[in-house]
Amino acid sequence: MNTPTPRKILLIDDDARLRELVQRYLTEQGYSVEAFEDGSRLETRLQRNRPHLVLLDLMLPGEDGLSICRRLRAQGDQIPIIMLTARGDDIDRIIGLEMGADDYLPKPFNPRELLARIVAVLRRQKEPSALSAPLTEGEVFEFGGFRLEIGNRKLSKHGEAIALTNAEFALLRVFTNHPRVPLSRERLMELARGREHEAFDRSIDVQVSRLRKLIEENSAEPRYLQTVWGFGYVFVPDGGER
Repeated sequence: MNTPTPRKILLIDDDARLRELVQRYLTEQGYSVEAFEDGSRLETRLQRNRPHLVLLDLMLPGEDGLSICRRLRAQGDQIPIIMLTARGDDIDRIIGLEMGADDYLPKPFNPRELLARIVAVLRRQKEPSALSAPLTEGEVFEFGGFRLEIGNRKLSKHGEAIALTNAEFALLRVFTNHPRVPLSRERLMELARGREHEAFDRSIDVQVSRLRKLIEENSAEPRYLQTVWGFGYVFVPDGGER
């Protein structure tokens, strides 16, 4: 019987003691773990001996974890990323998720919790999401003066390009796929990111707010991305009453 190839984990953290602890524990759990103190060798490892998942510290010497995550997602690289940080503020967690991280774990953490997060993230990679769904060449959705080109992930208004992050594109694609259908916050997260979130996770509200600033004439009185009070949001393509 062939022995399954171990899943490869790349750990980037400047804490030598934590690197040793995590590397030893995950190796005992059957993973192949490579660890570095900064992100300088990340590009090489992504091209050669590509890992299945990256554990990325927020505070790093040189380029920090958020910047690394943002850059990878801007390049279209959807490798699973779990952010690690000693800063437990909700805003850090929200920013990390907005940059495209798949999960967020504050330090100090129990190694068994880290393992559970890794297993969950790798499992969710098999689930469909707006980011992983096939992009149909030539598929276009128009509303108001906007034009969303699905195949190349471009949004424009009257011919003028509007820059979208991966997270903003994924969320807008979910809305355009479900016009006039009220969607809960949890359902939006599942469809946009292909993963479940805790009920108290309000980062979806932040993402909707950012998207409103891009497409609404007055984000305080949205026409397209309307709030369904006590539930979630609904996309109204013509900007009228839902």
